Amino acid sequence: MRKTKPAACQESGEASRRTRRAVALWLRLARFVNSQHPAMSEQLRTHGLSLAQFDVIAQVGSAEGLTQRDLAGKLVVTEGNITQLLDKMEERGLVSRDAEGRCNRLWLTKAGRRLYAEAVPTQNEHVAGLMSVLTEDEQGELSRMLRKLQRRSG
Repeated sequence: MRKTKPAACQESGEASRRTRRAVALWLRLARFVNSQHPAMSEQLRTHGLSLAQFDVIAQVGSAEGLTQRDLAGKLVVTEGNITQLLDKMEERGLVSRDAEGRCNRLWLTKAGRRLYAEAVPTQNEHVAGLMSVLTEDEQGELSRMLRKLQRRSG
């Protein structure tokens, strides 16, 4: 005898197809991003950086004086994670924190600025190469769609 799903678990054919398509799309996006991590990590190792450290260098380097809270928001991590990461980077002499009231403002040190100047252009070229299979219009449309998803979830 064939088992059937309880009525509460059954989806209409169209709803089921939409769900499968959405999940397949999500998995494809996640796989693409995850498949790029090894190559990016290897490239960043030549600069002595992890992906997380690179993110800090890139964010702080493009907006020095950023607060730890703002950085955590940009990197979508907890403030506790940022604190640990910044502790290590400060020990390496890459970033400095200046207390301002109840927050810390972040700055790159001379060594941090040197790394920013070396690592960011290289990484940007790598990403541009990945995205070059899409036309400018396709890149714009992908950007619009991802912003729409981000607004919905965030």
